[in-house]
Amino acid sequence: MFAKRLSRCFFLILLMVSAQSFAVPKIEHWTTARGGRVYFVPTQGLPLVDVRLVFDAGSARDGAKFGLAALTSGLLDTGAGEWDADAIAQRLENVGANLGTGAARDSAFVSLRSLTHPEKLGVALETAKEVLAHPRFDQKDLDREKSRTLLAIKQRGEEPDELVDIAFMKALYGDHPYAHPAEGFTETVQPLTREDLVDFHKRMYVVKNAIVVIVGDVKRAEAESMADNLLSGLPDGEAQPPLPEPVPNKAPEPVKTAFPSEQTHVLAGQLGMKVNDPDYFALYVGNHILGGSGLVSRVSMEVREKRGFAYSAYSYFYPQRVAGPFEIGLQTRNDKAEEAVQVAIKTVKDFVEQGPTDKELEASKQNIVGGFVLRLDSNQKLTGEVASIAFYNRPLDYLDTFTQKVQAVTQNDIKRAFKARIDPDHLQTVLVGGAVK
Repeated sequence: MFAKRLSRCFFLILLMVSAQSFAVPKIEHWTTARGGRVYFVPTQGLPLVDVRLVFDAGSARDGAKFGLAALTSGLLDTGAGEWDADAIAQRLENVGANLGTGAARDSAFVSLRSLTHPEKLGVALETAKEVLAHPRFDQKDLDREKSRTLLAIKQRGEEPDELVDIAFMKALYGDHPYAHPAEGFTETVQPLTREDLVDFHKRMYVVKNAIVVIVGDVKRAEAESMADNLLSGLPDGEAQPPLPEPVPNKAPEPVKTAFPSEQTHVLAGQLGMKVNDPDYFALYVGNHILGGSGLVSRVSMEVREKRGFAYSAYSYFYPQRVAGPFEIGLQTRNDKAEEAVQVAIKTVKDFVEQGPTDKELEASKQNIVGGFVLRLDSNQKLTGEVASIAFYNRPLDYLDTFTQKVQAVTQNDIKRAFKARIDPDHLQTVLVGGAVK
């Protein structure tokens, strides 16, 4: 036991020393002549470059056609120009490159990883450029992808953890664009046509709605050429307008859905914060103590360790372009569901009223700062971090100042921020499971 504790202490010290000595890479930024925003981090060592193009084209831009953004993103690399999916895959395999696509609530992306050898990189960039600019959206590919999506939606209806999340977001956001799942629903996906995808791509995948992130062993001039090349096939277009702000529900009613299971899935919460919230670090560090640090968090200690109500219990903020959700989650025996909910909510209420202890705050800071270096220990991770900074307009020195801002958070900062954002007496609760009759 002593050896295990000693080993754990040594590991934490090592992380802290690494975080303090780690040189955070500098982000370079410029705007192309056509209005594309580019973020570049030069690295040395491996002859690799990671590229991510991010578009304001997530599911929040679906309009009434829920699932459109995800379907469009998923079909980009199934055929482009003269190449079908097999030809695209073969071109990339021949030069050792990887290409990926994806869509979330706020954004959609196309990613590329390639060797920096000029000929290999040239083939990879040409392939990615064609996928971006000229996706075919062949009917046979659309039919296949729709079938997969519809099957996934059907299977989603058999999973209580999926159902509780969908019900929670709907209860929290009402008619806001954040309210629906990215995959949509059967009744919204089934009618989608090739023309819908072509129109969405034409409006969303444009230069002024794009961000290019480049991280790798290339020079600034090469990065400028790469960005211009990748964007050259896209029309200028226009950036998307800001999303509407969600309206808080001052008198939320509990949502309960019966499901034939031995456990009940529970979510409780309310609107949380934006990415650029002035209290971001106070809320981030505070939630690490409340429910974001695993078994030693307050929510987990009260719900799991002291009472054995759940295997896991947590809380988190999910910051977005506009206020994302704050939620407390747990899964418990049906006969303990109501009691577990009350314990979790009381734990939040106590934290909002009292704030953290000195010991909790210090431990949280050490954990966050110690783990920071692990978020940047590869090209791909760094690319993801820079893409988030770029898309959400965070300061270019965000990575440089991260640990400093974490260390600057005080107990009063956390108490003030939580009291301003979280009202434990008016949390939206959603239960799905056998406890609901």
